[in-house]
Amino acid sequence: MKLNTLKIFSFVVFLSILSCKENKETEENTTNQTSEEKITKSISEEKIDSVNRLAANQYLSMAKNLEESRYPKTFYPENNKFETSNSGWWTSGFYPGTLLYLYEETGEDSLKIEAERILKDLKREESNTSTHDLGFMMFCSFGNANRIDPKPEYQEILMNSAKSLATRYNDTVKAIRSWDSASWNKAGEDDLVVIIDNMMNLELLFWATEHSGDSTYYNIAVNHANTTMKNHFREDYSSYHEVIYDEATGDVKKQITNQGFADDSNWARGQAWGLYGYVVMYRATKDDKYLEMAKNIAEVVLNDPNMPEDKIPFWDFDTDKIPNDLKDSSAAAVMASALLELYKYTDDAEYFTVAEEMLESLSSPEYLADQDELGGFLLKHGVGNMPNKTEVDVPLTYGDYYFVEALKRYQEI
Repeated sequence: MKLNTLKIFSFVVFLSILSCKENKETEENTTNQTSEEKITKSISEEKIDSVNRLAANQYLSMAKNLEESRYPKTFYPENNKFETSNSGWWTSGFYPGTLLYLYEETGEDSLKIEAERILKDLKREESNTSTHDLGFMMFCSFGNANRIDPKPEYQEILMNSAKSLATRYNDTVKAIRSWDSASWNKAGEDDLVVIIDNMMNLELLFWATEHSGDSTYYNIAVNHANTTMKNHFREDYSSYHEVIYDEATGDVKKQITNQGFADDSNWARGQAWGLYGYVVMYRATKDDKYLEMAKNIAEVVLNDPNMPEDKIPFWDFDTDKIPNDLKDSSAAAVMASALLELYKYTDDAEYFTVAEEMLESLSSPEYLADQDELGGFLLKHGVGNMPNKTEVDVPLTYGDYYFVEALKRYQEI
């Protein structure tokens, strides 16, 4: 009798487990179905292909106007002036990076050939220890080149670049030094300056650890992100542009701006750098605190009452000229790319929807240049540094890069 009772009990337990498993599978299937049904793309493949083809033609046209060892920065339409830089300028990696993205999307071999030409010149920056922007310069360029066509020489250049970047790390402050010159960064000779932009250079360090197995680079990136999370953000998750530390003690001395409207204002591209940077942090570490940070920064952007209807933010959300101030297409491009990746990790349809609205606006005649307009650049109405009155209401090479990247990410969802 006891044996039969035990058998019956075991059978009931088995049925209960089976039922729970089936219910769980049904819930998971429903969740996945719901996630897929949350979004309906409004930008057609044909539209994206058209934009990519225009972009490819623009950049091949631009290539014809570049002198040897020169990199596109911007274009001033009022006097038809095409402005370039040398390889040491912080934006040098975006030109080859954009070419490589467009090569992937169009299959146009001449884009890859031009990228390889400029990479041979850019290689010299692998040993540059005077800048924190090696992520921008070397990972947006050689990182994409290695992803598309892995080569030992690319990997060696990336490792050397990571080693150069790591020399700027200060273990007392637990952050990577941004600017050196005390004469223009509002700091003293014994201070260490960190700007929010520096979050964008950590991806190179994560790659270096993944490639080499040396956790030094990973730990530097994590420490820098944690220090930035602690000191760069206000209670509402808007960010300061620049934090000045006492190099000897690690204490915060000042929280200010260099490119924003005011020390306590919400500089749009600064929010974009922070958002993108913490999405990368989550991708690299899978630490939920970075995902929460990215979501909190996104909420600042999405819920700001001064966000325009077309979702292209004013260059600073808190200027005294809104709604009649300039917008920054480059900030929108960075935000759109970051929001699309954040959507992948959260299934929050709002992130996708806002990114899509940004891309629709950027792909419209209001922001997207015509063929042979603006010296070959793609996006109009970028704002580089308003307080210093440089690169104001012009195309920007990094705006183009993140716009093309965002379109690529949109297609892949």
